[in-house]
Formats: sequence, structure tokens, C-alpha cells
Amino acid sequence: MKIKHPLAAGAAAAAALALTGTGLAATAQAAPAPRAAHGTAAAKCPALTVSKGWYGDNKDRLQRLIDTRGRCGDSYDKRHKPLAVFDWDNTVIKNDVGDATMFWMLRNGKIRTPERGDWRTTSRYLTAPAAKALAKACPATGRTLPTRTNTACADEIAAVYGEGTTATGKDAFAGFDHRRMEPQYAWLAQLLRGWSTARVKDFAAAARKENLAAPIGAEQRVGTGKVTAWARYYDQQRDLIRTLKKAGFDVYVVSASPEPVAEVWAAGKEGVGLDARHTIGIRNVTREGRLTARLKGCGSVEDGADSMITYIDGKRCAINERILGVRGKAAEKVQPAAERQVFAAGDSDTDVSFLRDATGLRLVLNRNKAELMCRAYDNGDRRWLIQPMFIEPKGKQSAPYPCATTGYTGRDGTKAPVRRADGSVIADQQDTVYGGSATS
Repeated sequence: MKIKHPLAAGAAAAAALALTGTGLAATAQAAPAPRAAHGTAAAKCPALTVSKGWYGDNKDRLQRLIDTRGRCGDSYDKRHKPLAVFDWDNTVIKNDVGDATMFWMLRNGKIRTPERGDWRTTSRYLTAPAAKALAKACPATGRTLPTRTNTACADEIAAVYGEGTTATGKDAFAGFDHRRMEPQYAWLAQLLRGWSTARVKDFAAAARKENLAAPIGAEQRVGTGKVTAWARYYDQQRDLIRTLKKAGFDVYVVSASPEPVAEVWAAGKEGVGLDARHTIGIRNVTREGRLTARLKGCGSVEDGADSMITYIDGKRCAINERILGVRGKAAEKVQPAAERQVFAAGDSDTDVSFLRDATGLRLVLNRNKAELMCRAYDNGDRRWLIQPMFIEPKGKQSAPYPCATTGYTGRDGTKAPVRRADGSVIADQQDTVYGGSATS
């Protein structure tokens, strides 16, 4: 059964972005034109209030989208709200809430011993060398691992999670679909096995408190290494989410962090005011009130198959299934333009698919991610907005992005050219929007 999400407002304009197979047809359509002011009604339209840090005319174009597609737009229908979708880590905040939670758990000894002491039960994609290295460093002596005091164990887990290799540099994961799965991200969710959702939220809340209190640039010791110890919400993104909601948009977060963790950071006035229903992340299969090491599927992927998470094409599937109500294999496909998100924001190649699906504007925070920046700079339909990170933005990438050769990662991990929906290859792109470039 398919339940349509209410996205009728502005559907005629959105429909101009036609579908081509499972991709989007490139168009030369310009961004929405400015809406003329209509006396006191225009004065009451929700407005962005944070101007500092926005690049070029990005803020003006976002305001124009809010004015034309939100409740002040001529075609707005509150029964059919336009949809806005944000990635979370390094898009709404600086740094990664999954990392913050993992590091807190390692420092506080909250990772459970694998079932039967077998590390292969934690991930289908864990290699034999990684399972052997983890078993050696982390002997199964209790219900939880003593990572507070056993630095070798903490180091091995941190290496597998953070680098995707063992501490000695051997590949830790293999055999996965690179457009649907990032096993390092999934592994954090899988290592939550044995805890209740409430307890996981407690861990995330403790990590959040520490990371927000720490000064910018702070580090912490995990095992024998030093890792990031701070995070900050972007004031500009908080303001954008608040304004979109006031303007009548239906706003969601879709994260590649575990869903209970993302919920803690997104909720309430301390976060960005998004409730659990509007926060989507990696979901565990539960048993008797506790999380298991198996993951919820999407589309044609069954629960427990562990082959798709909220990553690249998996984010598209999650949006289609959990927001638009599309079921089965159809959820893995690009939906008709009138039903898709009007706005999307992201920072990484993990966000490429759902950003391309957006019919109005696509905001990209530049973290020098090749495929994403190739598509954003190519900007065939003039709907991509490129923005330096609001805190500690990256400087200019000196070499062009290798769009025409290796910018795209295939399902098997092979590097290839980045192609438009019509199959044409995107030429290499120069980095022109970065930290220190002219901003508003």
C-alpha cells in the first residue's frame, strides 16, 4: 500500500524536474523567482534572522524559497505541507554525534561483550583479521568490555570504527554495497546490542552534555589515542529549521547515526525542536525491549539482512518509506517530483541521492567530498547552493575534483566518473566556495 505524503504545494513547479530511469533528468530551470510583497501579509511571513556566515546570496535564495513555498506562498495548503529534509552530522551541527557517543561508551565501559565472544556476530561484513584482532585485544571476561582500563581493547575498537581497519592496518570490513551500506557507521548501532533504547539515549545525552560544554577544538583520550571532544549546533541551521517550521514546512532529519542518538540531539529547545517522529536514523531490530545487533531494513531489504542503512541510496529509501509512505522495492526508486522533498541539506557523499531528489533548493556544506561537490558545482538546474562550513570551514581544495575519472564510488567500491542523469560525464570541477572566500 502506498500512502502519499502531503506535498501538493508548489507541485506544478516541482514537476518540471522529470524522471529518467532511477535518476533525475537535468534541467536548466532557474530557482524560484522572488515573491512580491503584499503589504502586512508579507511582513508577517517567517524570516531568517541569522545573517552572519552565509555565503553570497544563499540566505536570500533560501528566504525566497520559504516565501514562495511556505504558508505565504499563493499555492500553500496547510493540509499538504512542503517537505524539507536535513542530514545531521556536519550539516546541522559541527562534528559527529555518533562519534561522540562511541567515544563516551569506550571511556565509560558501556560496550557489551559480543554474543558467545564472537566478534563476527557484531557485523556481517567484519573480516576474519578484524574479528581475530578484536578477540585478542578484548577477551570476553564479563558482560561489558573493560575499555576504561584496557587501552588495547579501546584502541582496537576505535581503529575498526574510525578507520575501517585493524590497529595494524588490515581491512576490517568487506563485501558490502557501497551505495547502501557503510559498515563502520552501522557497527556503532550494532555495538549497542543488549541495551534498551532508553539507556542508549542516556549515553547520548551524557555525551552531548560533555561535547557542548567542551571548548571548540578540545580533544579527549580514548585508549591511547586522542579524538575530538566537542560539538556545536550551527546557529544558521537552527534558524533555518525554525523558520521552515514556522512557514509551514514539514521538517525531518535523516541521519546515518543510530536513531536514538540522533533523537537526543534533535529534540527540544536545546536541540532544533524536532521530535522522534521527525528524526530518522539507523534502526536496530529489538527483542524483549532491548536492541539487537541486527538492523531494520528498507524497501526490498528485510529486517535483519543488515545490507542497507540510511546511507546514500539508503537515505532515499528511508525518506520514501518512512515519510512518503512508499512500500516495497518502489521505495528504492526516485519518486514523482510532486511527491518529493522541496528542500534538502547535506555535507557528504552519503547525502547525494536525497539531495538530488529535492525539487526546490539543495544546500551543500563544503567538506571537500568528491561526488557531492562534483554535482553541486556542475549545478545543471541552478538549484544547488554551496556553503562553507559555518565553524572551522575548510580551505580551498587546490586540485580540481576528479569528477571525470574517480569521483563516483560504485556499488562494489570501484571508482568511476560522476555522471549526470542522461549519462554524460561531469567535467572536473574547481573548488570556488570555501573558507576565506567572499561571504555575505
